[in-house]
Amino acid sequence: MGRTSAIQRRTKETEISIELDLDGSGQYQVETPIGFLTHMVEQLAKHGLFDLKVRAVGDTHIDGHHTTEDLAISLGQAVAEALGDKAGIRRYGSATLPMDEACVTCALDLSGRPFFVWAVSLPKAKIGDFDSELAEVFFEGFVRGSQCNLHMRQHAGDNLHHVIEISFKAFARALREATEVDPRVRGVPSTKGTLTE
Repeated sequence: MGRTSAIQRRTKETEISIELDLDGSGQYQVETPIGFLTHMVEQLAKHGLFDLKVRAVGDTHIDGHHTTEDLAISLGQAVAEALGDKAGIRRYGSATLPMDEACVTCALDLSGRPFFVWAVSLPKAKIGDFDSELAEVFFEGFVRGSQCNLHMRQHAGDNLHHVIEISFKAFARALREATEVDPRVRGVPSTKGTLTE
């Protein structure tokens, strides 16, 4: 049985649908009303080697906050659902990646306990129609949806596009590592015997 999931989320503000295969090859079909957000979610599939279908619509006539947050929550829920009881996974993942002058580390633990640290300095600005502060909103939403522990730390970088994009790519690589099945792991990788609470 494949490690797949399908999530539907509908509120008065947004409508999100996600199909995810953790053991894919990086194929994606992403539709959102925010061009830069679409580009970033595509990075997750490509560099995480997840097959991902996303359709998101939202009240972007107000701003992009609701759409970004709800998409991230839903994606986190999709990952959690696809992982099931998390038996056999590596659990931890990390990546430090450069993009020109920017360099970011992402470290995560699929612990079942949500905690988020954002040590990334971004001035308030727009990249296309994407507010730079929505990068933090996205990752915080993913943490809530997936119940993971996520740290993101910036080492260098001045170009907002570069800093945010390499944050998404580092996250994709860390998530890929954490969700991978390790043939040496027997059962759930925790002395508690569970990673769901």
